[in-house]
Amino acid sequence: MVKRIISALIGAPLLLGVTWLGGIYLAVTILILALLALKEFLNIGQQAKLTTNTGLIFFFCTLWLLIFVIGYTQWLLPLGIIWFIIVFASYALSYPDKSYTEASYNFFALIYPVALFTYLYYLRELPNGFLWCIYVFVTVWITDTGAYVTGNAIGKRKLAPRVSPNKSVEGALGGLIAAISSGLLFWMWTGLGSLFVIVLLSLIISIVSQMGDLFESAIKRSAGVKDSGNLIPGHGGILDRFDSFLFAIPIVYFALMLGLVV
Repeated sequence: MVKRIISALIGAPLLLGVTWLGGIYLAVTILILALLALKEFLNIGQQAKLTTNTGLIFFFCTLWLLIFVIGYTQWLLPLGIIWFIIVFASYALSYPDKSYTEASYNFFALIYPVALFTYLYYLRELPNGFLWCIYVFVTVWITDTGAYVTGNAIGKRKLAPRVSPNKSVEGALGGLIAAISSGLLFWMWTGLGSLFVIVLLSLIISIVSQMGDLFESAIKRSAGVKDSGNLIPGHGGILDRFDSFLFAIPIVYFALMLGLVV
C-alpha cells in the first residue's frame, strides 16, 4: 500500500504536468506509454499461449504512433484498415493453424494499448482541453477510490467473481456515486456543459472505467498473470494503471466532438 501511495504521489503530478504542457511533450509521452503498454499486452498474449507475430506488430504500431506524433493523422485510419487486412488475410491463409482468437488478439494490439492512448492527446487539443483531461482523470480516480472504500465497508454481492473476486456490486455503486459527486463539483468549478449532461457523462465515465478495469483483469486472468508488468511499484504495469482511462477518455472526446456536452 505504501508503494502504491508513493507511486501515485509521483505519477499523478507528472501526468498532470505533461498534460498541461500538451503538444509534442504529451504526444511523445503517449508514444512511450503506448509502446510500453503494447509490450505488456503482447506478453499477456504469449502467457495465454496466443501466437503473436511480435516483430510485425511492434513495427506496425510504432509506425502508426510515429505518424500520430508528426501529425499526419489522415493516414491513421488507412493504416488501421491495412493492419486489419494484413492480420485477417494471414489468418485466412494459415487456417486452421492460427485461430480466430489469435488473429483478433493481434489486431486488437493496435487498438487497445496504442490507438486508445492517443485520445488523451486529442482531448487535450480541444477547447478547454486541459480542464476536460482533469475531469476524466479525477472522475476515474474518484470512481476507483469510491468503489474501494465502499466495497471494503459494505461490499457483499460479488460484481464479477470469476474476473475480480474482490470487486462488489456495492463498491461499484459507491464508485458511481463518488463520480457523480465529483462531476457536480467540476461543473460548479468550471461551468462547462450543463448540469444534467455533466452528471450523465460522469455516470457513463464511471461505468466504462470500471468495465475497463474488469476487461484488463479478464485478459490477465485468461493468461494466469496477476499484473501486466512491474514498471510502477504498487500498481504493476502501464495497463494496470491506465486500463480504466483507456475506456473513459475516448467517451469524453467523442461526446465533445459530437456536440453532446452543451
